[in-house]
Amino acid sequence: MTDEEVMAAALSDPDAQPVPADRLQRLRRVSPVKVLRQRLAMTQMEFSEAFGIPIGTLRDWEQHRCTPDATAQALLRAIDREPETMRRLLQQAA
Repeated sequence: MTDEEVMAAALSDPDAQPVPADRLQRLRRVSPVKVLRQRLAMTQMEFSEAFGIPIGTLRDWEQHRCTPDATAQALLRAIDREPETMRRLLQQAA
């Protein structure tokens, strides 16, 4: 589709209207860590305890005050792919 066709298709769908540029600038990015935690239907405290991540660190990641380092990213990828397995392994290690 051309750009014009894409725009025409979007405008014809009331549920898929383009976001105006001024509003787009005000939107906030959601942390992938928060998305993962919410997908698992866990509170911050539950996620923190289940996976051995300090609650303050989890909050910092979710509020974009800092980002997970390479090791934490690997842990988060493993949790994303196999949450129950990771929970069980981490409980056994504790």
